[in-house]
Amino acid sequence: MAVPVAEFVWAVHLRRMHPPLELISAPTIASRVAELGREIEARVPEGPLTVVGILRGAFVFMADLVRTLRRPITCDFLGVRSYGDATVSSGVVEITSDLGTSISGKQVLLIEDIVDTGLTLKYLQDLLYARTPAGLTTCALLSKPSRRKIDVKVDFLGFEVPDEFVVGYGLDAGQLYRNLPYIGVFKL
Repeated sequence: MAVPVAEFVWAVHLRRMHPPLELISAPTIASRVAELGREIEARVPEGPLTVVGILRGAFVFMADLVRTLRRPITCDFLGVRSYGDATVSSGVVEITSDLGTSISGKQVLLIEDIVDTGLTLKYLQDLLYARTPAGLTTCALLSKPSRRKIDVKVDFLGFEVPDEFVVGYGLDAGQLYRNLPYIGVFKL
């Protein structure tokens, strides 16, 4: 059940002075990001790679991940909204900012912060496949399998998390907490 926006915003204001409880530590994240880089290098065909990050939640993860890759990289971003200021996905995906360049004929790595219902990621995969890349692989920092509404392919995954609202390391609550170096649980 979605939390009303006014209640959510008020809860965020009350929590500003109380950091979310740590779920995944910064050192654990750093170690897993390095492992993901090695997995990507081993499994994604050699050559240039276009990395597409989903804004805003994936920007911190993407920045750390691309620094682990040892090949020519270009970066682009898709702005997407499906949560708004709520704590659950609306199920409606809105593209707020499109790619700046063509991905046709390119090897593409799609970077997502969290896979919840799977609806947003499936929409984005279909959107990018329609643009005829040479290959498309997906990497997500987090997954909540208990919330999945549809099966969606995630080639590289950082961590599975419980059905909690998580923040930090790029993920937010009302645009706050993105700067936390860890993944924390935000309680209303």
